[in-house]
Amino acid sequence: MVPILEVQDLHVSYRSSGEASYAALAGVNFHLMPNEILGVLGESGSGKSTLATSLLKLLPSNGNISRGSILFEGKDLLCAPAGELEQIRGKRISLVYQEPSVALHPALRASEQVFQVLAAHESAGKSALRQKTRQVLASLFPKEADRISNSYPHQLSGGQRQRVLIAQAIACGPSLLIADEPTASLDSTTQKEILGVMRTLRDELGLAMIFITHNPALLAGFADRVLVLYGGRVAELGLARTVLSSPKHPYTRALFQSMPQILENTRDTRKTKLPVIAGDSSAAQLPLEGCVFEPRCPDRMEDCREREPAVVNLGESHTVSCFKYGG
Repeated sequence: MVPILEVQDLHVSYRSSGEASYAALAGVNFHLMPNEILGVLGESGSGKSTLATSLLKLLPSNGNISRGSILFEGKDLLCAPAGELEQIRGKRISLVYQEPSVALHPALRASEQVFQVLAAHESAGKSALRQKTRQVLASLFPKEADRISNSYPHQLSGGQRQRVLIAQAIACGPSLLIADEPTASLDSTTQKEILGVMRTLRDELGLAMIFITHNPALLAGFADRVLVLYGGRVAELGLARTVLSSPKHPYTRALFQSMPQILENTRDTRKTKLPVIAGDSSAAQLPLEGCVFEPRCPDRMEDCREREPAVVNLGESHTVSCFKYGG
């Protein structure tokens, strides 16, 4: 089976208010198979959202892709003309943003917001597009499609607004859906509902999916593989069941240890402190030489300060960039 997406040696930088620039992504490599869910995991500032917008060439004006290739269905998107990219965005590749209250137009009903996506990419008449709009919303809201269709964003709950964004994303039948922290502003119950919706869509529509999050717990039982980003570099990549049960990179382990654990004894009310990853992950604090995680790493060695670790293959499609494993 041929990958639907191949990202090779991707380098992205941002210019600051002065002339200085900093690297947001540095040599990112991965592929995505049809019908696969890839979880992209990392702290704020690790490069997750930059990766999402780079795949669609939607970087802000101070962003620049300096090197690499993004092959989607065999075509390098970095070489595609603007008109062709406009047809790919929303039709072949869709992006679900993190905050629906910002992404949705406050003065348009939900049905109109889905309709406009269809109208931008399909040449059918208004009647046919309205009918398709109803079908798409009914697939996300089987019990209350009419009410949701006629509602404005402020009349909907956070989970319902997120489903409207998903309706926009799947309306034109894309083959790849990129979800950038789509559950970050939702409570835990609604998070599970949205994950269930996305899993169903993958199964029914045959979507490939990139699911971006800072919470490893959301990827268990959902993602097929996990890519861990730190400082714009791929720290670890492998099957979800392997990475989540036996993380190898010190950053991946530290990230998991910083998550709240469910107490076995629910009557235990003792207060406990969560472990934290010491130091700062901001771009300004990343070292100019060596491993970018070295200043915060509990396992750092002399080599870590002198050069970047190479990618080490641990077997069964599991790779890690760390000198502990021979990099």
